[in-house]
Amino acid sequence: MRVGVFLISPRWPGRSDAQALAGTMRLARLADDLGYADVWLAEHHFSPYGVCPSAVVLAGHVLGVTSRVGVGTAVSVLPTTRPVALAEQAALLDAVAPGRLRLGVGRGGPWRELDVLGDGIARWSEGFGADLDVLLDALRGVPVALPHGDAPLVPAPPSAIPVRVAATSADTVTTAADRGLPLLLGMHADDAEKRAQVDAWTGRAGWAGEHVAVGIAHVASSVGAARTAVRDALPRWLRPGLAGYVRADGHPTSPRDPDDYADLLTRLHPLGTASDCAARLAETAQRSGVGQVALMMQTTGEPAAAEHTLRAIAGHLPALAAV
Repeated sequence: MRVGVFLISPRWPGRSDAQALAGTMRLARLADDLGYADVWLAEHHFSPYGVCPSAVVLAGHVLGVTSRVGVGTAVSVLPTTRPVALAEQAALLDAVAPGRLRLGVGRGGPWRELDVLGDGIARWSEGFGADLDVLLDALRGVPVALPHGDAPLVPAPPSAIPVRVAATSADTVTTAADRGLPLLLGMHADDAEKRAQVDAWTGRAGWAGEHVAVGIAHVASSVGAARTAVRDALPRWLRPGLAGYVRADGHPTSPRDPDDYADLLTRLHPLGTASDCAARLAETAQRSGVGQVALMMQTTGEPAAAEHTLRAIAGHLPALAAV
């Protein structure tokens, strides 16, 4: 297995945005020191769910203060940016930290940032495949065609930048598979759902991709103690965070119930002692067919608890690498 860390930069009640981002940087540096494979950085807009509005910008900073760990965007939202601009930024980061950038991209949701940062909800609903093709062409060195001469990407990426696509629907799985791009699978999916998406991708693409699954983890004295701590704490962050999702078209939303969602996450993901978590990770990899994970460990709002989980699971990384 390849075990990484998923950093959402959540703004827990009572904490500032600056404190949330400082926590992300602290855990990213620690993950680098402890031998984790990757650090994945989330991107959100206008919501306390996550206070990083540009995963690729934060990735540049993390690359600058770490020396070994892979750094990925999970995800850069294509409908709120220009694909060629994102390709330029990725090429720049790959030039200064060769081979360490992982570019995760996604369609995102029908949220209000589409009107503020993009071209409205139409591009979100109809343009993801086209945006993805423009991004891939730029990363592969295809000049942008212009009426008065082509524009090549500068700097040219010195290495092939791995690109993955966040997928929660069959249509997006197909879009990714048709382009040979592995998946980033969300934390709400159980092992059977992940297996179904992976099998659909493999059947379409014709080969086995290196997919990544996002989840949560929390280390405590027992499975019961860990589940109680997370189930009690998560809704304090989820409630204001989920309320921050406002549709661009003004239609009312039906956000997940924070308590039900917290309960779901505690049932799906590794919680308990470090040995419990390692065993659950290995079991999930075998059942789902996904050999790479990115774990959110900021599950209670307590920085010390997140660091404890990070350190405890690190002790099992060599054994998990052999799974």
